[in-house]
Amino acid sequence: MKFGFVFSQTDTRPMYQQIMEQITQRIAVGDWPPGTPLPSIRELAVETKVSIITVKRAYLELEREGVILTQQGKGSWVSESLDLMALQREELIQHLQQAGKLAKSLAIPEDELLQMLRKYI
Repeated sequence: MKFGFVFSQTDTRPMYQQIMEQITQRIAVGDWPPGTPLPSIRELAVETKVSIITVKRAYLELEREGVILTQQGKGSWVSESLDLMALQREELIQHLQQAGKLAKSLAIPEDELLQMLRKYI
């Protein structure tokens, strides 16, 4: 896998949203810094085994959100004017939501969860 995208068959969200999330994640963690060229729509569609229309929709949504820029005939790349801190903060919130849900399912009390979190900050 050239790009390493992993999709969950149990995820109920549309595939284009899963693609958007994985691209945004790569940007937030610094794998794809501002100015980084993205794979072409066709290249990503072939790699991930989804339709070109699905990848195109993901790119259009990311462009509408200001995460990427696309220029006809030249491709797409991570926006230079992207508010990386806001993107990273959103990524952190998503991880904390997942951790909270998991802690709840494991019946871990809030104070214990906070204590666990303090070990990593």
